[in-house]
Amino acid sequence: MAKVTIGDVAREAGVALGTVSNALNHPEKVRPETLALVNDAIQRLGYAPNQSARLLAGGSNRTFGLVLPQLNHGLSLQIASGASTEAQRQGYGLLIATANGDATLESNYTRYFAGTQMSGVLVQASSADVSNITLQSSRIPLAVLDVQSDRPGYFVSVDCTAQGSLIAEHAVSLGPRRIAVIGRTMTPQTVRRLQGIRTIMERYPEIELDILDHGEITQAPDGFMIGRHLAQKGADERPDVVIGLTDVLATGAIEGIRAAGLRVPDDIAVAGCDGNPLAWSGSVGLTTCSPTGYELGRRGVRQLIEQIEAARAGTDRAELLAENHQELVRPFILTRGSTTGQMTVQASDATGLNLGTFL
Repeated sequence: MAKVTIGDVAREAGVALGTVSNALNHPEKVRPETLALVNDAIQRLGYAPNQSARLLAGGSNRTFGLVLPQLNHGLSLQIASGASTEAQRQGYGLLIATANGDATLESNYTRYFAGTQMSGVLVQASSADVSNITLQSSRIPLAVLDVQSDRPGYFVSVDCTAQGSLIAEHAVSLGPRRIAVIGRTMTPQTVRRLQGIRTIMERYPEIELDILDHGEITQAPDGFMIGRHLAQKGADERPDVVIGLTDVLATGAIEGIRAAGLRVPDDIAVAGCDGNPLAWSGSVGLTTCSPTGYELGRRGVRQLIEQIEAARAGTDRAELLAENHQELVRPFILTRGSTTGQMTVQASDATGLNLGTFL
């Protein structure tokens, strides 16, 4: 079977070769009805662009790369959804690689995407040390997600301090005598959540705050053991509210409390902090503070577009990279049965917020 060429597509669609080229490389320059004709012809003929030839000719790959640390956390899945939707809206494709929490592999994938002349790369960093990742930013538009940094470069992060503040304010609204916070502060995100909780609780000295620096943040069994231990205390000693620095720990705590014979939320209310949908399959709906991962992915793509447009306008890339471009996404509260028995959404700042497919 003869190979389908761009000329075949042009004849099938009844348009010029240049129009097909624009449809493939710059669809925003083509009228919607003409773009539809070209795309229909491509589908009918089974045309596949020769990407290697385009790159050898000095072209760019109209695709973004997304490097995720894992696919076992709802935040990563939400980031992928938001990035894919926004990339498609901007006329770009999206390729995803998973580094399985390996910082070296994460850096290798970033370098690989840069080497294939992707139009830009998004990286959800597995740690706060992004020096190996940002080295690639001089070669290609790059945005680092889920990292709050004051170093030069482009960053999009959840406001983790606000996560802690919002969940603490919700806990206080329940009228508790004692609040327990569980989870080790192993990451910059959990450190900031705890900071937000402390800031709010300083306003309420009459409420006893017990911070238990115990429990691996990714281990529900740790939450179970801590929850059961707290529930087995006497009524005058146990907390009225338990806040897990992650949803995984909070979900485990719910099961531990119930295993000890107490009710959630009647005897002890429980809330999480990081809005991880993969941790919400427990027996009681979990109140949590979502980080809007969809919005992280969407804004990350927009940061790539900003860099691309600046380059087209003649802005020197070194000038762009000399400054810090940090965006903080405000979280929102999802109240569920673990604290109130009802589900509501309370956005701390809904301006420009896109919840995407979160709800």
